[in-house]
Amino acid sequence: MPQPNPKPINPSQLPELARNCIRNARFPQLATIDGDQPRLRPVSPVRVDEETFTIYIANLRRYHKTGEIAANRNVELCYLDEQHDQVRIAGVAEILDDQAMMKEIWDSNPLLTQYLGSIKNPDLIIYKINPTRVRFMREWALDYYEIPLSS
Repeated sequence: MPQPNPKPINPSQLPELARNCIRNARFPQLATIDGDQPRLRPVSPVRVDEETFTIYIANLRRYHKTGEIAANRNVELCYLDEQHDQVRIAGVAEILDDQAMMKEIWDSNPLLTQYLGSIKNPDLIIYKINPTRVRFMREWALDYYEIPLSS
């Protein structure tokens, strides 16, 4: 059986290919570290800054990933779309403390209101994943392409 032959990629198209994959996949997997054990779970971003590949994730303080991120802020998100293209965003998670951004996220996500009642709910954490590396892979290419990050 012949191997699949992926379409060639023009390097100038990489950022847009990655953004399209993020838009189409919508629900990435988030990898954290629990001691010496990797942990992976699906997450639902509450905001995506497509220009910088910065991803915002809502969380509750009682969730296991809270302690995992507190112990090791290095995380990775993996988006996989229906064509099996993928984007991997390695980054550092920080708790968002920008109140204007918190309000903007809160106001644009009715599920937060439905489940948490108030932006002042002490259980709410928004993680901002600051990317350190972004890679794109087309299905069957078996090679990742680096996406340049804006400074």
